[in-house]
Amino acid sequence: MSVGLIALLDDIAALAKVAAASLDDIAGQAAKAGAKAAGVVIDDAAVTPRYVTGFSASRELPIIGKIALGSVKNKLLILLPAALILSLVAPQAITPLLMIGGLFLCYEGVEKVYGLVLPHAAHAHESALETTSLDAQSLEDQKVAGAIKTDFILSAEIMAITLGALPSGNIFTQAFILAVVGLGITVMVYGGVGLIVKADDLGLMMARAQTAPPMGPFLRALGRGLVTGMPYFLKVLGVVGTAAMIWVGGGIIVHGLEAYGAGGLAHLIHDAGEVVAHAIPVLASVLRWSVEAAGAGIVGIVVGLITIPVVGYVISPLWRYLKSRLPGRRRKEALADGKK
Repeated sequence: MSVGLIALLDDIAALAKVAAASLDDIAGQAAKAGAKAAGVVIDDAAVTPRYVTGFSASRELPIIGKIALGSVKNKLLILLPAALILSLVAPQAITPLLMIGGLFLCYEGVEKVYGLVLPHAAHAHESALETTSLDAQSLEDQKVAGAIKTDFILSAEIMAITLGALPSGNIFTQAFILAVVGLGITVMVYGGVGLIVKADDLGLMMARAQTAPPMGPFLRALGRGLVTGMPYFLKVLGVVGTAAMIWVGGGIIVHGLEAYGAGGLAHLIHDAGEVVAHAIPVLASVLRWSVEAAGAGIVGIVVGLITIPVVGYVISPLWRYLKSRLPGRRRKEALADGKK
């Protein structure tokens, strides 16, 4: 009896080790897959604060909460099942979809830079739309809806990158990892956004603190630093987000081409990284990564510059035409004409 019990306990311990190893493997895969989506995550965090600009401080966190809830629904209820179905039915479509997402990231990143250097009509049109008079609730609903639509695109790219980084295997394991990455990124992004948009309020409170020395002057100085520094921090975050989008998008394009047998560009970037790394062995890893990231970034810039005219002169007019032919849109235009 005691021998059987010991054997049973030994089997349970072995199973526990296997389970722990599996969980550790899942955690490692989730971390690696999440890291692949870093560029999209940074850009998401950089973009989201603008959706609460112009609202009272009491509405900032509720608005972020609504956007975060919409993001969770996007990832878990729509994109996760779609990703799993895709991996089962048409796994060969994952790489092309990733490359399309890479094109989108390159376009978005380079278009932002282009818009800063040469402001164009699209930006003026967007500004005109934003100044349309709406009541506070309608404006909030509009902003939240717009943020959730933007999040859907970014979340789709995050889930596609995550799925592409996972090894083929158990569908339940893939589902769990996708859910972990999706929820983890949502918490990280919108938790971080919540801290960012409330940092100036916290800084103002600290600047007015009447705490006795030595902590009082320190807290007040820190508070003033937060209030003064947050606008600059948001600008830096925006720059980092844009750069990350271009770098990640370019990297996806390079690896996608390699998957289809056109690996010359990937080998060229890799060889350049190796040359620089061997030249300065002390900083080999950092320099190798820097050169490869710069190479992917250059590819992203070139691809982005190519896609800007394609989107501006082909895709956007076609999309506007198709939208104008939708029955719902035509009814709205007819009603608007009737009111006039």
